[in-house]
Amino acid sequence: MADTVIQQAAGFCHRRVGDILVTALNDGHQDAPLTTMAGIPTEAAAALLHAAFRPVPRRTAVNGFLIRSAGRIALVDTGCGPIKPTTGRLAANLAAAGVAPGEIDTVLTTHLHPDHTGGLTGAEGAPLFPAATLLLHEAEHAHWHDDAAMQREDASRRAAFFGGARKRLAAYAGRTSLFHSGEIFPGVTAIPLPGHTPGHTGFLVASGGKSLLIWGDIVHVPEVQVPRPEATMAVDVDPAQAAATRRRLFDQVATDRQAIAGMHLHFPAFAHLARDGAGYRLLPDAWSIDLNGDLDGDL
Repeated sequence: MADTVIQQAAGFCHRRVGDILVTALNDGHQDAPLTTMAGIPTEAAAALLHAAFRPVPRRTAVNGFLIRSAGRIALVDTGCGPIKPTTGRLAANLAAAGVAPGEIDTVLTTHLHPDHTGGLTGAEGAPLFPAATLLLHEAEHAHWHDDAAMQREDASRRAAFFGGARKRLAAYAGRTSLFHSGEIFPGVTAIPLPGHTPGHTGFLVASGGKSLLIWGDIVHVPEVQVPRPEATMAVDVDPAQAAATRRRLFDQVATDRQAIAGMHLHFPAFAHLARDGAGYRLLPDAWSIDLNGDLDGDL
């Protein structure tokens, strides 16, 4: 009987923020060598992962988030798409959550890296969200269309990152809208968080005195970057700015007891951050049948 169990339950989890329903959607995970990290010795990163009972090389979760607000539906990031055997599950989990791609009227992008926008299009390049307007930061759009920036990268990254971003944006030509900051969807405010990419953006969901910050790629490897925020990623466009943004946001969310969610936090990816001596500690939210949860950490 045990041998007949071949997969986990569907990877979606709801959290209510006032009158807004946020649903975490898992796309799978990616494994990568520790050489994809910088700003920390490989041995130190490996020791932190080992102490947290996590695999080495690093394993990074990939998530997206559905936002249902004021009769509308937005999807924040679309995952990798089926580029690896361990990814591409977001579409099935979206269906399991009871939402068809054609019901989504807005796709919000934290940034245009392929693990966040690979699910925008199908194998033939056609858009998978036929009724959706694509929203992204104006600096993000400019960066991935910058030929000089593209030429500074190696050939593989030029094709996968710049070429891929341009192809996916072309699929949504005519229904792409650029923003800088402010409210861009009912109850959702864009929060620029530059460094990882020039237009990297978080989204603050707020309603009824409650709030949740979907912070995008502030961390990729929680076990390493939370205690060592100076640890950066090889794909950071501006590593120094990425580390500075991470430190600033860590201080803010810890001080404000702000509920957070992240594309690379372990599913279901809802958490809080608390100070721990001179550093920080990530506290994943306990799963609860209560959709309201405890977003502000107060009983």
